[in-house]
Amino acid sequence: MNSNASKNHSRTFLLIIALSIAGFLLWLLLVWLAQRSLVRIGYSVDYLAMLLSLSSALAAATVLSAAFIAYRELDELASSRTLDVADRLFAELNAPESIAARRFVYLELDPDPATGLANLDEAGQIQVKRVLNSLDRVAFLTQSDWIEETRVMPWLNPMVVKSWDKLGPYVVFERQRRNEPDYYEMAEELAQRCIQWRLQNVGKAESKTVDHAL
Repeated sequence: MNSNASKNHSRTFLLIIALSIAGFLLWLLLVWLAQRSLVRIGYSVDYLAMLLSLSSALAAATVLSAAFIAYRELDELASSRTLDVADRLFAELNAPESIAARRFVYLELDPDPATGLANLDEAGQIQVKRVLNSLDRVAFLTQSDWIEETRVMPWLNPMVVKSWDKLGPYVVFERQRRNEPDYYEMAEELAQRCIQWRLQNVGKAESKTVDHAL
């Protein structure tokens, strides 16, 4: 297997060299034919000077073409990454279990963290942690160098702002109780970005939670 692979690599390398030499010779021939044609119609053109000029122009055009192709590929890569991240965000936030967890947080969670935590059973704790972990994941996926926030904020911010409005006091309470200032820090940073975006584009940061909403 290794011997066959080595032979294939050698053949490929030799083929590249052969094509390069053939291309170089063809280029010399084309320039020579162009020079002879100009001489026949009365122009005095030095072959070497013409070869150098056309080769320089060809090299410059090749560099510009390569740069344009690289730019297009990077742009397509960025667009593909944006779609991929947006798809992950949509899947994370709109999964049935995520929707059910947010509904619990919106409607069932006590506004006072001390009272709420004291009365929270295991099922409720799972729902709260699911929302917080979801916010952390969204914060990770929406880092500024991964995706443009303007593309996802219109549908992202209501869910984040409403969730943080309920869970923010709980996170602060837990930070103080645990003495962990970085407890769900990324989730809070995401919430603050969403609040600022909402203030600038909607005019208000607060949102309304209603019973029996879709």
